[in-house]
Amino acid sequence: MSLTPEQVRSIAHLARLAITAEDEARYAKSLSSILDFVAALDRADVTGVTPMAHPLADLAQRRRPDLATEPDVRDQAQANAPKVAAGLYLVPKVIE
Repeated sequence: MSLTPEQVRSIAHLARLAITAEDEARYAKSLSSILDFVAALDRADVTGVTPMAHPLADLAQRRRPDLATEPDVRDQAQANAPKVAAGLYLVPKVIE
């Protein structure tokens, strides 16, 4: 699939990216090659392949112990806040 510079501008606008006119051709080529790769993956024969959520689903994975590694400094961090209640920052209501 080949993207046009107009399509690249539209994609950049949707992504809120500022790109120059000189970069449009380069991005069009790069994005087109990504889309071509995805299209090639779409053509792969996957009949008989069981979908899986994780490649190591049947293997036991080592896990580190769930231990706190940093001290709790919430009170110290909230000391500078204008308003705090029950350990939460209080902010002005902005939605009515």
